[in-house]
Amino acid sequence: MSDSAPPWDEDAPEPEAPERDTLTADIFGDPAPPSQEVMAPAASSAQALQPLPGPPTADGPAYTVLARKYRPRTFEDLIGQEAMVRTLTNAFSTGRIAHAFMLTGVRGVGKTTTARLLARALNFESDTVHQPSMDLGHEGRHCAAIVEGRHMDVLELDAASRTKVDEMRELLDGVRYSPTEARYKVYVIDEVHMLSTAAFNALLKTLEEPPPHAKFIFATTEIRKVPVTILSRCQRFDLRRVEPPVLAAHLERICAKEGAKVEAEGLALISRAAEGSVRDGLSLLDQAIVQTDPGQVVPAKIVQDMLGLADRSQTIQLFEQVMRGEAGPAITTYRTLWGFGADPVQVMLDLLEHSHSAAVSKALGPDALAMPREQAQRIAAVGALASAGSLSRLWQMLLKGHDEVRRAPDPSAAVEMALIRFCYAADLPGPEEALKALRSGETPGAPAGGGGAPRSPSAPGGPSGVASAQARMVQPAPQAAVSPQASLASFEDVLKLIDAKREIGLKLDVDRYLRLVSFRPGAIVFEPAPGAPTNLSGRLVSRLKEWTGQPWLVATDGGGGAETAWERQKREAREARAEIEADPFVRSVLDAFPGAEILGVKQLALTQGEAANDAPIEAEDDD
Repeated sequence: MSDSAPPWDEDAPEPEAPERDTLTADIFGDPAPPSQEVMAPAASSAQALQPLPGPPTADGPAYTVLARKYRPRTFEDLIGQEAMVRTLTNAFSTGRIAHAFMLTGVRGVGKTTTARLLARALNFESDTVHQPSMDLGHEGRHCAAIVEGRHMDVLELDAASRTKVDEMRELLDGVRYSPTEARYKVYVIDEVHMLSTAAFNALLKTLEEPPPHAKFIFATTEIRKVPVTILSRCQRFDLRRVEPPVLAAHLERICAKEGAKVEAEGLALISRAAEGSVRDGLSLLDQAIVQTDPGQVVPAKIVQDMLGLADRSQTIQLFEQVMRGEAGPAITTYRTLWGFGADPVQVMLDLLEHSHSAAVSKALGPDALAMPREQAQRIAAVGALASAGSLSRLWQMLLKGHDEVRRAPDPSAAVEMALIRFCYAADLPGPEEALKALRSGETPGAPAGGGGAPRSPSAPGGPSGVASAQARMVQPAPQAAVSPQASLASFEDVLKLIDAKREIGLKLDVDRYLRLVSFRPGAIVFEPAPGAPTNLSGRLVSRLKEWTGQPWLVATDGGGGAETAWERQKREAREARAEIEADPFVRSVLDAFPGAEILGVKQLALTQGEAANDAPIEAEDDD
């Protein structure tokens, strides 16, 4: 037998087994240091098992979004809130500083930012300034700590997480103690409307008689949920929505500072989508800048796709087709928009906006519309040809259609059904027209010549409403819609036909640019006015051929044309004004009131009885 112990000898010491695999990570994710014995083989294994590459790390600080990077640092940096800044400046200069402020407005208009600026202004102190100051151009002793949220005397709280009355009482227990460093102890409570009724009641007494060293600043988006007893003890400031042109200019300045390039139309889209919120606008701008490579211009089309908006020119075309009652082209246009990713709800919102813009342009003119000039002219043209009643009815129908699209299981199908309803309603007479037709004995919606089928309750097919609908479907179209070439005996008949077909764009171009030289059935010769579109002749030829079924010849001549319809209207208006100004009575009135001038001329419609009586009838004496 050998003197050496066998490997299975119980008395021989056993080699120590490693507690864990040295090539694996521990429970906390950190690899254990390899021992000296396994260092060499571990090196080759480490080369074979490389860790996955992580995200690239920048040498500088982390990226700060634009909404935080360009947060206003002074009151002068606030945009669109000039009224509030002016009031606060006068209050601070005269020493009439309120003990509580209530800031209200939509999201992103600067409520929290204004509250922090107010806290800095109340506690502003420097080597030369020892009183509250609105001039925050240079930093005071407490400004940095207040901005960073670490000042002991400025408490910024979120009411959404401290709604209970016990938490409010705990907070108010410290109000009676004087500030430790600053001039005032400032309590900034955001979303104050989230407090409970008991918490508001606990705050009420302190807010009514606060100590002289305490100031309260409240911010809320739901001012109606704040009790009136709280509002009456605060100085209220309603922060306004920032208008799209102002916000677009602000975004353009930020793009210049960031070295980014975004088309002006893209900035306009962002400012409209922000709905008056500066924070939302900066967040959308942050998203738009990264849509292209650095240094390249971000086109408006990419911004439009990013926002999920439909092409505005196409939605205006869709609105024109709806107003003309063209159901087929309207559905085709919508399906094109939907194919490019337009949201059905957003399409309805665009139609609502166009309806509103058309009504506004009808009342105030196209200059009142905040959109590009070409789009404003198209919308104004629709508003000029449509009545105020029809635009109002379309607005109500669009509101209902928008609600249906939002609740429908298939929003796209709901939009198409709404478009069909809109186009059908465009051919129906308004209530006032239907009332006139009923009084005159005509069928509402029937042609003026009386070609409409009579309403017969006993007609086959069911009730009178169904019979009337069937009769309306089979009755011939109005005579103007299928006028043959022989009926167009004059150029005025052509203009009436264009009106009947509701060709808004063609009607505007003909009135503005067509100076008629000669006309005969089947042929039109005209002199184009300066600025006339080059395709005016082709459009006239195609439309007249489509409407009459016969070929037409439309040619241009170099000169000798008559006035356009617009030129004739302007000339008649000037002549009427000159005639009125030359009237002796008007001259005597102008001479009696020096500095008076004629601002406008209106033609009053006289009734038949008033027109027949040129002179008033004097009452005879009883005796």
